[in-house]
Amino acid sequence: MASYILALDQGTTSSRAVLFDQHGAMVGSAQHPIRQIFPQSGWVEHDPRELWQTQLSAAREVLAQCRVSASQVRAIGVTNQRETTVLWDRATGLPLMNAIVWQDRRTADYCGQLRELGYANLIAEKTGLVIDAYFSASKLRWMLDHVPGARQRASRGELAFGTVDSWLLYKLTGAHVTDASNASRTMLYNLHTQQWDPDLLALFDIPPSLLPALVDSSGVIGHSHAELFDAAIPIAAIAGDQQAATFGQACLQPGSSKNTIGTGSFLLMNTGSRPPASPHALLSTVGWCIEGHSTHLIEGSVFMAGATLQWMQQGLGLVQEIGQIEQLAMSVDDADGVVLVPAFSGLGAPHWDPYARGTILGLHRGTTRQHIARAALDGIAYQTVDVLRAIEAASGIPLRELRVDGGGARSNLLMQLLADALGIPVLRPANIETTALGIAQLAGLGAGFWSGLKEIESHWQADACFTPAISMDQRKRALAQWQEAVRRCANWANH
Repeated sequence: MASYILALDQGTTSSRAVLFDQHGAMVGSAQHPIRQIFPQSGWVEHDPRELWQTQLSAAREVLAQCRVSASQVRAIGVTNQRETTVLWDRATGLPLMNAIVWQDRRTADYCGQLRELGYANLIAEKTGLVIDAYFSASKLRWMLDHVPGARQRASRGELAFGTVDSWLLYKLTGAHVTDASNASRTMLYNLHTQQWDPDLLALFDIPPSLLPALVDSSGVIGHSHAELFDAAIPIAAIAGDQQAATFGQACLQPGSSKNTIGTGSFLLMNTGSRPPASPHALLSTVGWCIEGHSTHLIEGSVFMAGATLQWMQQGLGLVQEIGQIEQLAMSVDDADGVVLVPAFSGLGAPHWDPYARGTILGLHRGTTRQHIARAALDGIAYQTVDVLRAIEAASGIPLRELRVDGGGARSNLLMQLLADALGIPVLRPANIETTALGIAQLAGLGAGFWSGLKEIESHWQADACFTPAISMDQRKRALAQWQEAVRRCANWANH
């Protein structure tokens, strides 16, 4: 009998494969890094072939490590970095160029033109999104305009567009599909009709033939090519990584919220069966669609969280390993007046400033790398406060606790700084790999491996609770200093 679910988690910095058993427990994992390609300042790319090969290798590796055959896998779920844009040839299956990553800012000026032309309200009403280079539509338009012959070939139906889920599904099964959680991040999907929007396709000059078919987030979509794993395995779930993590955190009731701290930081609140009114500076998005019924979320996105620490390691060479940053930060009582705003790719919610740039303020002769390390962790926490306050104001629901996950959740210091900055308890689950868990749960539901949402909720268990340990006055002073630093880095690259 098939006893396992295989989760494929293709992220910004690595491709992971995680195997789960009948109880939702992780029994094995494998991971391969992804090269980050920076052709110009503000440009970020991935090689789509590398995304596929590392993901396939990770899947094969975890099965071999756990001595699990393909026949023992009930289903595969696919979760992915969102908004990253891939364009490929339908006949050959080869990408036309590197994927343009969600962090890429090359279309910021074009997005600014759309705002100046007055399209912000139209796009917000239809998609729940703000006009920003973050999303896929402007990236795809750029590809069609800059790859020789691409627009003509697209108009003839020779090309296919997809976010990373679509690319992986195409390589796994040959099908060209996506789900609403990913489609709702393209700026081409209408939240109300739950279809691709013809007005937006016309606005961005994108031929409809490029687009993948829409399917449920949970349910059997197809089967993997038999030669990939020595047997065909049902593919039973697709979801963007943050939506999968929200599901994996058992945020299944309206008002429940989680924050994933990975490359970026993403705070999402379940808002129920209808799209929330799209408040300024936040995003309305589809969480998941099961049997035709969508659950909606309100989201605030921070571009640089763990990526800030990666920059300190690789860019500045302050440490040899990222884990040493926490050790440095713990060796001092505070940042001694230093504030680091990690706006290396601009600022996301609630500021949406593509021209902001990374800033370190408050340096003095006594400043050490320990203080800069502490300021980096503070900056990750303070960005979360900005987003949480905006979500509370938009939803009218004050948060009493926040569930956290992702690689950043492993840091006890960061979790304590987050609780101090937010002023509410921060809960870390026993399994912080909730992105993989969430997509495994969606796949298990889709394949009949688990009985329903109540059984899914029983999989969540707390590991630790971090409670605020500073006074309200201390919190206010720290956040006021942070807001002043954010103000000073605003629009820097546009001067």
